[in-house]
Amino acid sequence: MKKIVKSREQVTSVERALSILELLASKHQGLSTSAISRMMGVPKSSTSYLLRTLIARGYVRRGSENGQHTLGIRVLSLGGEAMQGMALREVAIPHLRSTVERTRLGAHLAILDHGDAVYIERIESPGFIKMDIWVGRRVAPQITAVGKALICHLDPHDVQEIVAQHRVSAASSRTIMNLPRLLEELAAARQRGYAIDDEEHAAGVRCLAAPILAASGEVVAAIGVSGTASQLNDDYLPAVGNIVKSAALKLSAQLGSHNSRQARIK
Repeated sequence: MKKIVKSREQVTSVERALSILELLASKHQGLSTSAISRMMGVPKSSTSYLLRTLIARGYVRRGSENGQHTLGIRVLSLGGEAMQGMALREVAIPHLRSTVERTRLGAHLAILDHGDAVYIERIESPGFIKMDIWVGRRVAPQITAVGKALICHLDPHDVQEIVAQHRVSAASSRTIMNLPRLLEELAAARQRGYAIDDEEHAAGVRCLAAPILAASGEVVAAIGVSGTASQLNDDYLPAVGNIVKSAALKLSAQLGSHNSRQARIK
């Protein structure tokens, strides 16, 4: 009898934890513990316990200043994993091929997983120059174009958490090594609609990438291209950036994205 009661309690806890995540997903401004307790009709003590567990696991983040709870980076990571396991790659391949044809550069697709930018699909360029990119490769987001595209819409606190996970060394004088400079670069990426790796990850290599949005409006992947600094020179770079951005917008539309952030990346 005790086992049955305990099992029911565990099921109830799981249901309540999932309900908290669903509630926070619908309230982008965040909620206090009291508000969550009231809206769910759950005792505040039980709500606090569940929130502590979710925060510890990274599914919920609590603002240090206002005490408001929002979804944590782990939820976005799971979303990326789910998209990877589904048909994202298959849907993206035509766009990758089109991007390669239009730019004559190698194109790739990446997701954010446990704070890493992970390449999940890759189509080589038709020329002799090949980039050091392969499916499954993990890189620090802050020094790659796809990584910046993946995190450019995140809260600065979440960006800081991701940066703290990675110790990067300067590949060149262009490598961004501090958070304020990175946040400026992410803001610029949001403004122009695509991120740039200007020889930051490897000397002599430039990359461009744009975020891909799901129906929820969250960034679930990034599509990008890479080439030498001469291939992606200053004159050609804006045109390629627009091609990559266009591919990302088309892919986002296929995933059901509408107007939640389209204005920001046009």
